[in-house]
Amino acid sequence: MEAETRNKIEETVLEILKNSNMEETTEYKIRKSASEKLEMDLSEPTRKKFVRQVVESYLSEQQAKAEEDPQEEEEEEEEEEEEEDNNRMRGGKEYDDEGGLIVCRLSDKRRVTLSEFRGKKLVSIREYYKRDGKELPSAKGISLTAEQWGSFKKSVPAIEKAIKKMESR
Repeated sequence: MEAETRNKIEETVLEILKNSNMEETTEYKIRKSASEKLEMDLSEPTRKKFVRQVVESYLSEQQAKAEEDPQEEEEEEEEEEEEEDNNRMRGGKEYDDEGGLIVCRLSDKRRVTLSEFRGKKLVSIREYYKRDGKELPSAKGISLTAEQWGSFKKSVPAIEKAIKKMESR
């Protein structure tokens, strides 16, 4: 199954699970509802197995949360809802959890983003790490103002020339 299909199925199943009454719902109902939303047959064995994995993973997370402090659980649910709103694709563009536009992913841990901080537009090249299923920015990286980015951009040919010179040694 393609990664894009897996992502769509997982997103849809999780959305349905989060909005479901867990006392009444079943895996079959979740799969049927996701099939209708995606207009895709999820009863095919590999898809059915994948939906089961997503449901089991979600239930395990919920079980772990239920064992935590109930006040923390409410706060985490509110944070997750805000995160989902910020992390959605808007106009075909991908945004991170803080609302910054993801321009490109340099690797699975590094990305270039455009964001705004205290009224200034920033270009950030930063390393990210995962905690509790969230991608969070680390201290490893740099954020440049538009002016600094312009200076850097003008220097790129000289940097490329220096790299070629180093490689030819």
